[in-house]
Amino acid sequence: MGKLVLLLCWQWSPLAGAWAQSGPKPGRPNIVLIVADDLGWKDVGFMGSTFYETPHLDRLAAQGLKFTSAYAAAANCAPSRACLLSGQYSPRHGIYTVANADRGDARTRRLIPVKNNEVLPDSVYTLAEALRDAGYQTASIGKWHLGKSPLSQGFVYNVAGDERGLNKHFSPYGIPSLPDGPPGEYLTDRLTTEALRFIEKTADQPFFLYLPFYAVHTPLQAPEALVRKYQNKAKAAGQQDATYAAMIESLDSNVGRILQKLDALNLTDNTIVLFTSDNGGIRSISRQDPLRAGKGSYYEGGVRVPLVVRWPGVVAAGTTSPTPVINLDLYPTFLDLLRLPHPRQPLDGISLWPLLKGKTAPERPFYWHFPIYLEAYNPQQDDGRDPLFRTRPGSTIRLGDWKLHEYFEDKGLELYNLKTDLGEQHNVASDYPAVVKKLHALLQNWRAKNNAFIPTEPNPAYVAP
Repeated sequence: MGKLVLLLCWQWSPLAGAWAQSGPKPGRPNIVLIVADDLGWKDVGFMGSTFYETPHLDRLAAQGLKFTSAYAAAANCAPSRACLLSGQYSPRHGIYTVANADRGDARTRRLIPVKNNEVLPDSVYTLAEALRDAGYQTASIGKWHLGKSPLSQGFVYNVAGDERGLNKHFSPYGIPSLPDGPPGEYLTDRLTTEALRFIEKTADQPFFLYLPFYAVHTPLQAPEALVRKYQNKAKAAGQQDATYAAMIESLDSNVGRILQKLDALNLTDNTIVLFTSDNGGIRSISRQDPLRAGKGSYYEGGVRVPLVVRWPGVVAAGTTSPTPVINLDLYPTFLDLLRLPHPRQPLDGISLWPLLKGKTAPERPFYWHFPIYLEAYNPQQDDGRDPLFRTRPGSTIRLGDWKLHEYFEDKGLELYNLKTDLGEQHNVASDYPAVVKKLHALLQNWRAKNNAFIPTEPNPAYVAP
């Protein structure tokens, strides 16, 4: 990648000048994709929270389509983002987690996990590249976590994105691609200000704004006045942390700023706005009851996320879809609605265009594969399969109301009916052997087709209990 030049807080690629000269293409909507970090399925008002206040997101949901069974393709940050931007399941790009895959005490891991890939390969033709090549101005403003910079992956502008996560939410930030603001400036506010500048600069051209906020990822930090507000508010069961609540309200307020700017520039009717999260929330901070577990787990609390799509005049306002969807679907959806050809690389999702128009979609399986270990956050509250790990190596499949988990260490199989047991509390594998056989065969065939790594090598450091 060539030398990066910082100018007015923007990182420019060599293509930026050429693109600025290309005019807008008639009838092509702008796209604003807002991704919260670690925001749980039920951490917003439109999904049922009574403690967190999200009036702007609730209004967005009332103006568009809300999905109640939306999934991330992975249960933590980097792999979920890689799946979203590539349109591919993790076995294709090799990103399964953040940093190393052998997390937790080596004496408690029976197998040697796959070596994790930390960088989205440049050979992947990303959603941003597809939109850039279709004439869109593209910006990534916020968390990247898939390599040194999004500029090699189809984005013309980059603000605050590199290979790292975050150490603090207040300036000085310590983010090389984001000059520090005044001491005490809040990062969520700053990223939104940068996003508003991008929208203003490109208002006369079709644009794709990818806005992956660092909030509400730990460390839990928020403006003091907002924290005090929630310290004095009546708590809800499982959702009681005042600082986390303040972070959510700040996130919501800044989404409101984006929506207000679109209104002010008369861009609302020609802009698709999507809001979602990269994975489930941390259960010890905020529970998603009745969903089980949280971030890092492949029970529902780790992978089910909020998702809203608004496109005035196209997507009916105030509608809800219970149809399962996954963030892999966004790439083919944008290609479909813009009538763009699919890339030569495989895409694992489907277009949601029929659902956006109020129609139905065929039943299909969803897969998750995670040949890795993720240590527990809180053994007493994580609600995982065992207290030591959020995830041990295994795979999961959902088809219709059925969800099957397979664990490689002990060959364990768990079957749940999400229609009657959304909380995945009752393993009914022994009661429905035919369902287990069918789903297990689909899962095995999918792994074989995708060359998914299955760990089998014993870990010499393992000590049996």
